[in-house]
Amino acid sequence: MQSGYLLLLLISSFHISLWLNPELSSCYLLSAREGKATMSHHVSDEPGRKEMDITGVSSSRRHSENLPYVYKVGVAPKQNLLKEFTATLRETFFSDDPLRRFKDQPRSKKFVLGLQTVFPILEWGRDYNLSKFKGDLIAGLTIASLCIPQDIGYANLANLSPQYGLYSSFVPPLIYAFMGSSRDIAIGPVAVVSLFLGTLLQHEIDPIKNKLDYQRLAFTATFFAGITQVTLGFFRLGFLIDFLSHAAIVGFMAGAAITIALQQLKFLLGIKVFTKKTDIISVMHSVWGTVDHGWNWQTVVIGISFLAFLLFAKYIGKKNRKLFWVPAIAPLTSVIISTFFVYITHAEKHGVQIVNHIEKGINPSSVDKIFFSGGYLVKGFKIGVVAGMIALTEAIAIGRTFAAMKDYQLDGNKEMVALGTMNVIGSMTSCYVATGSFSRSAVNFMAGCNTAVSNIVMSCVVLLTLELITPLFKYTPKAIVASIIISAVVGLVDFNAVILIWKIDKLDFIACMGAFFGVVFVTVEIGLLIAVCISFAKILLQVIRPRTAILGKLPRTTVYRNIQQYPDATKVPGVLIVRVDSAIYFINSNYIKERILRWLTDEEEELKETNQPRIQYLIVEMSPVTDIDTSGIIALEELNKNLQKRDVQLVLANLGPVVIDKLHASNFATLIGEDKIFLTVGDAVLTCAPKMEEP
Repeated sequence: MQSGYLLLLLISSFHISLWLNPELSSCYLLSAREGKATMSHHVSDEPGRKEMDITGVSSSRRHSENLPYVYKVGVAPKQNLLKEFTATLRETFFSDDPLRRFKDQPRSKKFVLGLQTVFPILEWGRDYNLSKFKGDLIAGLTIASLCIPQDIGYANLANLSPQYGLYSSFVPPLIYAFMGSSRDIAIGPVAVVSLFLGTLLQHEIDPIKNKLDYQRLAFTATFFAGITQVTLGFFRLGFLIDFLSHAAIVGFMAGAAITIALQQLKFLLGIKVFTKKTDIISVMHSVWGTVDHGWNWQTVVIGISFLAFLLFAKYIGKKNRKLFWVPAIAPLTSVIISTFFVYITHAEKHGVQIVNHIEKGINPSSVDKIFFSGGYLVKGFKIGVVAGMIALTEAIAIGRTFAAMKDYQLDGNKEMVALGTMNVIGSMTSCYVATGSFSRSAVNFMAGCNTAVSNIVMSCVVLLTLELITPLFKYTPKAIVASIIISAVVGLVDFNAVILIWKIDKLDFIACMGAFFGVVFVTVEIGLLIAVCISFAKILLQVIRPRTAILGKLPRTTVYRNIQQYPDATKVPGVLIVRVDSAIYFINSNYIKERILRWLTDEEEELKETNQPRIQYLIVEMSPVTDIDTSGIIALEELNKNLQKRDVQLVLANLGPVVIDKLHASNFATLIGEDKIFLTVGDAVLTCAPKMEEP
C-alpha cells in the first residue's frame, strides 16, 4: 500500500514539474515521438515545400514550444546496382518510353504498331479525307512553284548541274512522306547545306576539270550523311545535335546567308572570272577588281530589277499573311518572264549567262557511282558526317517550330531515321543531301497543309517538270537564279534573335558572333568549328566556375534568398549561409571550396570592422547540387578542416538523395555529425541560432 502511494506521489510530482517547465514538457513529447516514429512527414518552414523522412528515424534536436518540429535528413534505401544502372540508361536513351504503346498488346497488334512506328503514314492515313487533301494539294502546288527555281540555284551552290537539285526534290520528299512525323516540313535541297557541300567538295576535287569524280564524291558524302542520321536516330543519340546552341546556330546561319549572297554576285553582276574562296575579303576583291571591265550591264539590270521584285513580293507576304502565295509564286514568275525576255531578245549573245541544257528525265541510278573503297571513301565519310549533322540540326529545329505552332509532338529520333533513310536512298538515285527547308516549310504551313501529302504533291510536280518542262529552262538567265537565292537567304539573318541573345546572355552573344565572323571572314567549316568550340567552352565555363551566393532571410518570412537579388534580405548574426549553384565535380571542387572560404574571409573582415559577433556557423545550401563525386567529397573534407581551424562549424542543408547517399557512403556525414545536416536552411538556422530566428 505504501509503495502504491509512493508511486502516485512520484507521478504527481512529475506532472507538476512538466506544468512548471514547458521546455521539459517539449523534450518529453519529443522523446515519446522518437519512440513511436517509423515514417513521418515534414512540412518545411519554406513555403510550398514538403519532405518525407523515409528512414523513419526522428531527430533528437531540441526545440521550443512555439517552433516547428525539426526532422533528421533521411537516406534512401540502397538500390540494386544493376537496377540503378538500368534506370539511368533508360532515362538517358529512352526518356520518352518509346515501347509504351507495345505493352500488354497481342503479337498481331504489336506488328501493326511496329509498322506504324516506322511508317507513320499508316497511322494518320486511316483518318485522311478529301477535305485534308484539298489543303495538301494547294500547299503542294505552292511549294512546288517555289522549289523548282530554288533547286536550280542550290545545285549551283553545290557546284552540281541544275538537274541534281530537281532530283533531290523528287525522291527524298516521297521517302519522308512515308517515314517522317512532321506534318509541315517541306523537304529538298537547302542553301546552307548546298554551300557547305560545295565548299568542302571542291577542296578535294575540281568540279570543272573532274566533273564525274566530283559528282561521285557528292553522292558518297550524301550516303554517309544519311548513314550518320539513321545511326543517331536508331541509337537514340539525337541529344548530340543539342551541343550546337541556339545562339551558335543563329550566328552560323546568318554568316552562311551573307556568304551565299556574296557568292551570287558573280551571276548577279555577270562576272566571268571569280574567286573560288568564300571569305568576304576575297569575294569583295573579285567584285571590285572587275568593276571596270568584268561587269555586264544587261545582266546587272536583269538581276537587280528581279531581285527588287522578289524582295517586294516577300514584303507583301510578310505584311499580309493572306497573300502568302505572292512570295511563293514570285520566283517561278520571275523565271518565266526573264526566260521569255532572254529568248526573244537573244540576250545571251550580249554576255548574259544562261542556264543552258538541263537533262530531261527522272533520276538515274547512282549506286555504282558511290565510292565504297579508295581514298575518296574516307573524304566522303568526313564531309558526309558533318553535312548530315548540319542538315539534322536545321530540319529538327524547323520541325519543332511548326509542331509547337500546331500543338503536336515531334519524335526527334524518328525524324532522324526518316531523314537519314531518304538521304541514303537519295544517294543511290542521283540526289545530294536534302533536309527541311525553312522558306518552303513556312510557305507550306501558311498555304494550309494538313499532312506530309503536300510533299508528295510537290514531288509529282517536280516529276512532271523533269519529264516535260526542263528544256524550257535553257534560256533562264543565271542572274535570275542568283536573285532567287539571295531573296531566299535574306530570311536567314535574324536580327531580332541576335538582339534578344545580347539582352539575355552575353556569352551566347559571343558564340553567335564567333560563328558569324568565322563563316564570313574565313570559311563555312571554320565558322561551324568556332560555333561548336564556343558552345562547349560555355558549358565548361559554367561547370568549372559555378555561381555561388550569400543568402539572407526575407522580412516577415522564413525564406532565404540571394541578398544580391533581394537587397532587403537580412543576414543571420553569427551565421554565414552560402548556396552552391552547381553539381560538385573534380573539375570545380577546388574552386567551390576556395570560393566559400573567400566568402567567409570577406564576411569576417566586414564583421571585424563593425565590431559585430564573429561567424560561428557556415551553412552550405545544396539544393542546386544534383550530384557530387569523390573529388567533391574530398573538397568538403578539406573545407571542414579549414573551418575547424577557424572555430567555425560546417552545416549542410537541403541535400538531394544522390548527394546525401554519397556523403553517408564516404562517412563524411559521420565526420561532421548527422545533427549538422538539415532538410532546409530554416531548420539549420533554427537549431544553430534559435535566439535570432523569428517565430
